[in-house]
Amino acid sequence: MKKVVITGLGAITPIGKNVKEYWDNLLEGKSGANKITRFNTTKFKTKFACEIKDYEPLDYFDRKEARRLDRFSQYGLISAKEAIRDAKLEFSKLDTNRIGVIFSSGIGGFETIEKEIINYTNGDFNPRFNPFFIPKIISNTLSGMISIKHGLRGVNYCPVTACASSTQSIIQSFNYIRLGKADIIITGGSEAPITESSIGGFNAMKAMSTDNENYSSASKPFDKNRDGFVVGEGAGALIIESLDSAVKRGAKIYAEIVGGGESSDAYHITGTHPEGLGAYLAMQSGIKEANITPNEIDYINAHATSTGVGDLSEIKAIEKLFKTNIDKVQISASKSMTGHLLGGTGAIEAISACLSVKTDLIPPTMNTSEIDDNIPKKMNLSLGKKTSKKINYALSNSFGFGGHCSALILKKYIG
Repeated sequence: MKKVVITGLGAITPIGKNVKEYWDNLLEGKSGANKITRFNTTKFKTKFACEIKDYEPLDYFDRKEARRLDRFSQYGLISAKEAIRDAKLEFSKLDTNRIGVIFSSGIGGFETIEKEIINYTNGDFNPRFNPFFIPKIISNTLSGMISIKHGLRGVNYCPVTACASSTQSIIQSFNYIRLGKADIIITGGSEAPITESSIGGFNAMKAMSTDNENYSSASKPFDKNRDGFVVGEGAGALIIESLDSAVKRGAKIYAEIVGGGESSDAYHITGTHPEGLGAYLAMQSGIKEANITPNEIDYINAHATSTGVGDLSEIKAIEKLFKTNIDKVQISASKSMTGHLLGGTGAIEAISACLSVKTDLIPPTMNTSEIDDNIPKKMNLSLGKKTSKKINYALSNSFGFGGHCSALILKKYIG
């Protein structure tokens, strides 16, 4: 088996339009939540979200290309471009038949679907669909476009497992490279779900926070008064490659990927298993694959969406698996700042976990003032401020509707 490392990062998020801005604001505990600007929220219970601030497509694409791209594809292409630049990849000097793209979206072109159907149904004369409608909406469009743009002819596909999608993209990329089926893979995920139908649908499920008066602190994982998640948007991209390839290129290395656990709750289409069975199995599997014990994990980037059942389910799984290390492992929840990027969330959280391993800094969990009584008091939830701690191994969790569970294990790279 080949060793697999991370050599490039790219991100566009509600708290930063590149990796440096994103990481700096994470460490400072900055909230990405604000009142929704995309549409009139009068009809909706939730009137806020974590939008990307001051985003203008024409800053990144020409007018023709921007019209042909749904917002989720735009975000993904932007993050991939940054990651490629960060990794200093020169495709003309590499075997592009051995370079792939595994890039996810949980939903795909949500905004395009909504607009096209409204335009069609409201059309008074010769109503028709845009000829780019289908290619704009399908989730795999983004992975295909990254591949086409850079002439990459290796593996190319798009795992779709709701909010676990981009973590599973990273895990599948890890598997391809360690098995020798690829040298380099551009991986990650993107989502653009701040639309009327998305907000309305999640409101109907009673899944989102409706704390409109306190939107900047509404995402409060582990808090006894949490009332649901805050939706976010954006994308994250990682360049992962074999250690042999990275060393040959003289690439900088952020961290090593050593394990990826995947499982199913097999319980409910939207609700997590109340005892965290799937989460437990995914973390256990990833740790076993890394050939370490739970006691060696220094930091957990929790999925922690700020929902009542979901937070406790993950906590129970962590408590069960880390019972002898529970007071030593540090836990934090970055969705308290970014909101929940659905299919893109695993990618930006993998970037955060990667940078924690690289810098020995842990971003805080924000907005949590009264810890849920069901959470053990000895758990270290990194409340309110960043933490400095030696991190040799980090774990990043992602769970999705359908019972999909995934856990990524990163290790500090020492060359």
